[in-house]
Amino acid sequence: MAIKTSAFGYPKIGPNRELKKVVESYWAGQISKEDLFKQTEEIQIQRLKTLKEAELDYIPSNDFSLYDFILDISTMLGVIPKRFGNSYDLDTYFAMARGSKTAIACEMTKWFDTNYHYIVPEFENEFKLLKNRPLDSYKFAKEKLGIETKPVLVGPFTYIWLGKVPQKQEGTLIVHMVKARESDKFKELVNSVSKVYNQILKELESNGVKAIQLDEPALVLDIDESDVEVLIEAYKNLTDGIKNLEIFVHTYYESLSNYENIVFNLPVQGIGLDFTINDENFENLKKYGFPKDKKLIAGIVSGRDPWKIDFAKTVDFVNQILKFVDEDRLILSNSSPLFHLPVSLEPEKGHLDERLIELLSFANERLDELKTLKKIFNEGLPIPKQNLQALRDEFKDEEVRKKIAQIDEKNIGRKESFKERYVKQISLLGLPKFPTTTIGSFPQTKEVRKARADFTSGKISQDDYENFIKNQIKNAIEIQENLGLDVFVHGEFERSDMVEFFGQKMKGFAFTKNGWVQSYGTRCVRPPIIYGDVSRPEPMTVKEITYAQSLTSKPVKGMLTGPVTILNWSFYRKDIPKKEIAYQIALALSEEVLDLERAGIKIIQIDEPAFREGLPLKKSKQKEYLEWAVNAFKLTNEKVKPETQIQTHMCYSEFNEIIEYIYAMDSDVILIEASRSKGEILDAFEKFNYDHGIGPGVYDIHSPRIPSVEEMLEIAERSVKLIDKNLIWINPDCGLKTRNWEEVIPSLQNMVQVARIMRQRYGD
Repeated sequence: MAIKTSAFGYPKIGPNRELKKVVESYWAGQISKEDLFKQTEEIQIQRLKTLKEAELDYIPSNDFSLYDFILDISTMLGVIPKRFGNSYDLDTYFAMARGSKTAIACEMTKWFDTNYHYIVPEFENEFKLLKNRPLDSYKFAKEKLGIETKPVLVGPFTYIWLGKVPQKQEGTLIVHMVKARESDKFKELVNSVSKVYNQILKELESNGVKAIQLDEPALVLDIDESDVEVLIEAYKNLTDGIKNLEIFVHTYYESLSNYENIVFNLPVQGIGLDFTINDENFENLKKYGFPKDKKLIAGIVSGRDPWKIDFAKTVDFVNQILKFVDEDRLILSNSSPLFHLPVSLEPEKGHLDERLIELLSFANERLDELKTLKKIFNEGLPIPKQNLQALRDEFKDEEVRKKIAQIDEKNIGRKESFKERYVKQISLLGLPKFPTTTIGSFPQTKEVRKARADFTSGKISQDDYENFIKNQIKNAIEIQENLGLDVFVHGEFERSDMVEFFGQKMKGFAFTKNGWVQSYGTRCVRPPIIYGDVSRPEPMTVKEITYAQSLTSKPVKGMLTGPVTILNWSFYRKDIPKKEIAYQIALALSEEVLDLERAGIKIIQIDEPAFREGLPLKKSKQKEYLEWAVNAFKLTNEKVKPETQIQTHMCYSEFNEIIEYIYAMDSDVILIEASRSKGEILDAFEKFNYDHGIGPGVYDIHSPRIPSVEEMLEIAERSVKLIDKNLIWINPDCGLKTRNWEEVIPSLQNMVQVARIMRQRYGD
């Protein structure tokens, strides 16, 4: 018998972000629907060829998407909110993701503890199979390339767990949403959708499909016995009448909860476990064993981090697994979807340090690792020789490590109370009630991107580039003056990405040439690689910020990305504790904060949009993370004067469960996302007396639509009911770099009007 291999979640974007280019061309009206489908089919074919070359025994299909795989399921099952009309087509699909002139986009939020964003399902209709996407994808692979595939689909339990149920409120524009998992409809919804899944599977079976993978990452969360009962009942519905189709349930991002109950009682043919995240799944395997009638899909190469496997250790680990699972029932796989990784390491050869190349593995290289492991076990291929730790040791900085060792964690933070600080700040800044500001970035136009590309390639000089940036800053200041905003930003035109920009100016970071990863839709980022100890050689932002401040009497914010976000949005090293990396970044940023203060900047915004993203999925592990994450933020600004205002920004965070830690960050003002969730995030402040400054985002910047005064005003009014009106700011929910000026200016005009109305109603 031989060990088999499988893979899933291979990047959708194409080797050179072809998906982004073609979809955005369609949005811009530059290509037809037919051209869109034709060009994306070419991307799909190339993906399938790559997967076939990996000699996988189970080649995935249905893991390609034009925008988001959860949105794909919603539109497949008729989960289409009524505001998008009665008929469904491609433009409805994109309208749900991005909004339209007549309908607000569906909420978008983070996929578990990753930087991928999914479109939140809204369960207001009965489930109805409109299109069997897994079957279409299976047929596509067979017809185009003649290959047998294993369709991959997010399972019914996780799909419902991630969705929301609308609750209509009389006399408002807002439809309040509650999490489906917390509603009394959860069991009913899971059961109902599982019957449609049964229909999908029966159609797959009748068309000759041999295996399907249902992803259920929600099973690694803190689910209770009643949840497991719902799960098992749903899978009995789902598998009813299925005889010749292998069903594999895959879990990832953490260890499986309720291991014994689920592994032994779930009526499926295979269970996938993540063995890269920690030792817990393996400990459960040793403690409880594994059923003789199921296959184990062992996630042994990471889909989350880019660090090459140690072949000798991995082979030894697989041999340990084989003590509990027979060879013919073991399938080696990636632990979690590969779309969290760049496509290939090839473009980086000759660009990155050769020593670093030896330590890295992207999606293609993960497939190669699986192929190599399969040959080691089945064909006797010698185990490759490696010296990974010796390479890592070459990047040590003892001075940085000494500074970290000297941190007194019990006494981190500013010494004056918020009330003392805020009175001084408002007086010094001369701000009105309901002050207006933006989050930081302004549109990155084609001209801005071209100038940056020309500078990077050497087509223009540094002086020419800096003069171009100055002109962009000057224009942004003039626009803000005309709009009547109260606190300005410089626009961040010199920054390609809020993490990449800072990483490029600090030691210990490496940057890929083509290491793009999908964040949401067509939005891609190139995560920095933290490979060594972090420090700041020189000031990073002072020049641009002080220039902007010289153009206006209004306060201009210093704009920094916080240490926890830089960490969580990077591929960070695994050879030292995560906390230590965060503290290294925090100390580097603290030097920048003091330089900005010395330069006369009175407000410094330290963004932490990924603060909650790093939260461990199991509650038992969250306290430790939250404590050091708070400390890392406080380290950045603990030495500033009381009258220097520290702001932060967070987006797409469920605040309720961590509100006390957000409060403990002790920022003078927090600017948060509240528009796509229809102000739902404000629920967190009903039970917690948040007595610091707060700006609930009233304007959804991820949609091209221009929000009305009325819909923004409704969120502002809801804020007043929950928060002291003297502490409320008016702002968008995120940065504006992805929008264009034609959308931004009228939207901000409406936003400023909201602030004026609030001042009239509640006193200036």
